[in-house]
Amino acid sequence: MIISFDIGGTAVKSAVVHSIEAIEPVRRVPTPTTDFTAFVDSLRGFIRAAGEKPDCVAISIAGVLDPESRKAICANIPCVHGRRLEDDLERELGLPVVIANDADCFAMAEAAIGAGKDHRIVFGVILGTGVGGGLVAGRKLINADGGFAGEWGHGPVAASLAGNPPVAVPAFQCGCGLKGCIDATCSARGMERLHAFLHDRALTAEEIVGAWEAGDTHAARTIEIYVDMLSSPLAMVVNVTGATIVPVGGGLSNAEPLLAEIDRTVRKRILRRFDRPLVVRGICRVEPGLIGAALLGLERANRERHPA
Repeated sequence: MIISFDIGGTAVKSAVVHSIEAIEPVRRVPTPTTDFTAFVDSLRGFIRAAGEKPDCVAISIAGVLDPESRKAICANIPCVHGRRLEDDLERELGLPVVIANDADCFAMAEAAIGAGKDHRIVFGVILGTGVGGGLVAGRKLINADGGFAGEWGHGPVAASLAGNPPVAVPAFQCGCGLKGCIDATCSARGMERLHAFLHDRALTAEEIVGAWEAGDTHAARTIEIYVDMLSSPLAMVVNVTGATIVPVGGGLSNAEPLLAEIDRTVRKRILRRFDRPLVVRGICRVEPGLIGAALLGLERANRERHPA
């Protein structure tokens, strides 16, 4: 048995896991973001409630482990930022700990039991508060030892001209410190920023998508430019990785007509031609972070029981 956690800036969620077919979500509590002792105590509470000692603790977190220093980079949970988090938690909890980025866990879930289960190379995409991704090849997570692979939302690659007819789009400031990132333009907040720039009107991403589906011309122009700006970088990711399926999670994945537009555009811009959808809505709609972390935890526990 293992304990799986999905930890974001708002909540800690947990599950008791006996197998990939037996993942039982337990409960959630607010994330202690500024007090590491309280953070550890919240995990201990879940572990005690399980009623037996787990073989492993597996964590999906809104952050990245640097593959060399092993330090966590986690801006929205300051009490873990800069820590060698796996080592610290193993010492505090007295249990083996495996940690992965939440987008990586989403990709793992989709590759194992979701839209990518019949594919060798799966690139999972998050389109929500931010733009993220995770890469799984041969059912193995590329970032199994930490790392930044799949972070296609960051880097100054956003088009300066987009749409038909083209319009000049500024290189918006991104939270990572760079300008011109896809995250700054094609996240939900980015869509809102783009709409305000184009039409001088503040709407939420949900309102923009709803207006577009209802035939609003301003919203249609925003979505056209949004899809244009997102699709070329994503097409390059597909070319580089060889992914044959791109499951999408995050809040914007709920807008299936939007995903269909992105899919059509991406498929026109890649080298390989697909006569089926490539960019699709993720199947794991409920707790993919818990599922992905559970998979990694089960792998860790199995390795320790049966070392090579």
